[in-house]
Amino acid sequence: MLTAVTGINWGDEGKGRVIDMLAEKADIIVRYQGGNNAGHTVVSEQGKFVLNLLPSGILHPEAVCILGDGMVVDPEHLSREIAQIREKGIEVTPKNLKISKRATISMPWHRIQDELEESRLEKTGSAFGSTRRGIAYAYSDKYRKKTLRMGDLLHLNEENTHSRLKMMLEAKNLELAGCYHQEPMSYPALLSWCEEQAEKFREYITDTGSLLEKALEDGKNVLLEAQLGAMRDIDYGIFPYTSSSSTISAYGLIGAGIPDKTLDHVAGVLKAYSTCVGAGPFTAEKAMPEEWQEKLRKSGNEYGAATGRPRRVGPFDAVASRYGLKCQNADKIALTKLDVLSGMDEIPVITAYTKDGNDITEFDPSEDLEVFSPVVEMLPGWNADISECRKYDELPENAKAYAERLEELIGHKIHLISVGAERNQFIIKENWL
Repeated sequence: MLTAVTGINWGDEGKGRVIDMLAEKADIIVRYQGGNNAGHTVVSEQGKFVLNLLPSGILHPEAVCILGDGMVVDPEHLSREIAQIREKGIEVTPKNLKISKRATISMPWHRIQDELEESRLEKTGSAFGSTRRGIAYAYSDKYRKKTLRMGDLLHLNEENTHSRLKMMLEAKNLELAGCYHQEPMSYPALLSWCEEQAEKFREYITDTGSLLEKALEDGKNVLLEAQLGAMRDIDYGIFPYTSSSSTISAYGLIGAGIPDKTLDHVAGVLKAYSTCVGAGPFTAEKAMPEEWQEKLRKSGNEYGAATGRPRRVGPFDAVASRYGLKCQNADKIALTKLDVLSGMDEIPVITAYTKDGNDITEFDPSEDLEVFSPVVEMLPGWNADISECRKYDELPENAKAYAERLEELIGHKIHLISVGAERNQFIIKENWL
């Protein structure tokens, strides 16, 4: 079976939590896009893990994890991430981690460019809210053909590779010196850096597409893991406040390296309320006062897994969620963090937007979303701890009513509900995977 797990909203929906759960029955877990610009948080018996590059399935020793063709890989960050989880007793070897030879390398200058440009834009109030980890610049250079792929690290003794390295270094030094007045990087330093990464990852780099083809032929269970959510997709998200890659399920097969296959399921992940990291329009945060937001932020520990930045928060946004669901074409829905809403007397839900006295129910990311105001419906809360509930009927009536109202608003059944961060804190409401 081939399943993709994707985010319906702005990211941080709890995909890592869902992947970790599904990974118990998976043979292979594949990251198919993005880089170390976002984090997945997973809580297991070994502790709490924040994973930026490694698939969430790395915590399952029997599973094979793949960094796919569509990813941007920062080798230095990957080295640190591997070292950190090894310290907690998690095994990472070429046996359970494979890196696609087609994955793009985030070069040393990409992070530098990102930091310099975001700092420049901050001075004028025009910053994009970048994580400053070089992802946009790595993808840009991928399409400009001015970076390396992981497989190139296996050919550093070839003249063709040397010629390409010299070409891209010359171009990058011109950019950094001319635009940002930076000292140029030397070719020996660049080559030494590449040789160091090759030594670390030589045994991990392979043709992962062929590996996946064989696994699917053998009837293996494969999971595709997305980063961020539909609102951050480069084509369908709220441009220019997007990621630099495609976050939707339709790209999953391409980014994994198996474009000739078909997905069996798409599991879309929704949070029981709205959160957003970074700049750009976010209508949900207009719905409630700052006091309410701060209480929710603390209750849900809503701080960026990769950056530590406080997330922008608001009520569940049905308008944006319907759009995200359409983009992801999800047939299974997981609703996360329902437990965070426990203790509220009333729980707000955004049912529509309004502009000039007109209600708007269709989300269009190309519109000036800043001028829209949320239409809020208040639902009765539940003053009860639901973290021990394991069956849908065990939930308080108002908690069930909340989930069922969300189903009405998005036009789709919810199949799984998480009621806590631990692996066993979930409820199967309908036919789950």
